[in-house]
Amino acid sequence: MRRAESKIVAREAIRAERDRLKDQGKTVVFTNGCFDILHTGHVSYLTFAREQGDALFVGLNSDRSVKKGKGDKRPVNSQVERALVLAALECVDAVIIFDEDEPAALIEEILPDVLVKGEDWAHYVSGREIVEQHGGKVVLAPLVKGKSTTDTIEKIRQAYG
Repeated sequence: MRRAESKIVAREAIRAERDRLKDQGKTVVFTNGCFDILHTGHVSYLTFAREQGDALFVGLNSDRSVKKGKGDKRPVNSQVERALVLAALECVDAVIIFDEDEPAALIEEILPDVLVKGEDWAHYVSGREIVEQHGGKVVLAPLVKGKSTTDTIEKIRQAYG
């Protein structure tokens, strides 16, 4: 658990971590999301994102921003619990909780080399312009059909009422 906790990075410290990695010639990848009930779609997505570079930073929506975007019944798991689960994954190098509705400001602070978003967001990738203006690229990740938090919640609801 201690290793996972050490991968949850305060927003104020994330640029320094990015700069340290860049000084070593590493490629920094960023993605973001709610990651409420972790499932195989999330693991596939995060693994794909990590394969795009040397270090994966994950912006995690705060509880407030999840509620605003998904309604009062979400998130199921708190931001601390979600951050710990994400940080325990081998493919994740850092987790940063953000409170804004979208991660553009955080992306501007980090300036990743690669920004990854699911292909379902092809119509709009928050932070795209920032990354591309600084010489980075945006990569769309393939989705795992039938795997989403909403699908998982519905399956539980059907099974247990």
